[in-house]
Amino acid sequence: RGAAIWDETKDRLHDGAYRLSGGQQQRLCIARSLASHPEIILFDEPTSALDPIATGKIEELMLQIKERVTIIIVTHNMQQAARVSDSTAFMYLGKLIEHSPTIQIFQNPKERLTEEYITGRFG
Repeated sequence: RGAAIWDETKDRLHDGAYRLSGGQQQRLCIARSLASHPEIILFDEPTSALDPIATGKIEELMLQIKERVTIIIVTHNMQQAARVSDSTAFMYLGKLIEHSPTIQIFQNPKERLTEEYITGRFG
């Protein structure tokens, strides 16, 4: 229930996971991870293969989860990072270029390379 999937699947509990949509499968994975009461959850490109509606549901879920669990999101989706994160780290070729509150990274980055990436000049 904490992963916002119960109402959509409560009548299909005996169906295989492959009968769920991509967004439902992703939320099922999140529900399974929450069941172990973790302190931290790593999301690696959590919405890369999802449509905009499913992406919105996952982002809404991440906003709820981050109130009680530390979440780390690895993404190339700059808009998603801006919407969901509190703190952002920009890495390039395995090196940490900049780490700051998300609002600072997106509105006034300290590093030229960071600005070039978030404005789409490369990447």
